[in-house]
Amino acid sequence: MVFSATSEIINNTAIITLSGELDASSAPDFKSEVEKVTERGLIRLVLRMADLDYMASAGLRVFIFAKQKLGSDKEIYVVSPQEMVLDTLEKTGFHNRLVIVDSYDPTTSP
Repeated sequence: MVFSATSEIINNTAIITLSGELDASSAPDFKSEVEKVTERGLIRLVLRMADLDYMASAGLRVFIFAKQKLGSDKEIYVVSPQEMVLDTLEKTGFHNRLVIVDSYDPTTSP
């Protein structure tokens, strides 16, 4: 499946919707979206991942990059990750640095 990353800003929250397969060839597209939104002084980053079928180590590197760009005081929310993607996050221990939720509504969430 072809990778796609689209972003929007709502209430100082960046929302990036990911779909397809996040691997070495598509990670630069994800990184570009992260760079674009993290330059805006956000309070959090939300990654909608329900349609992300696969994530390789290159995708994890972008997660680490995003956390560094945001700073340790800002949170990254991962919304509805598929089991395979969640398993990757858990096996690497990176899930401990994220807020993993089933849903996220930027108009009502803190």
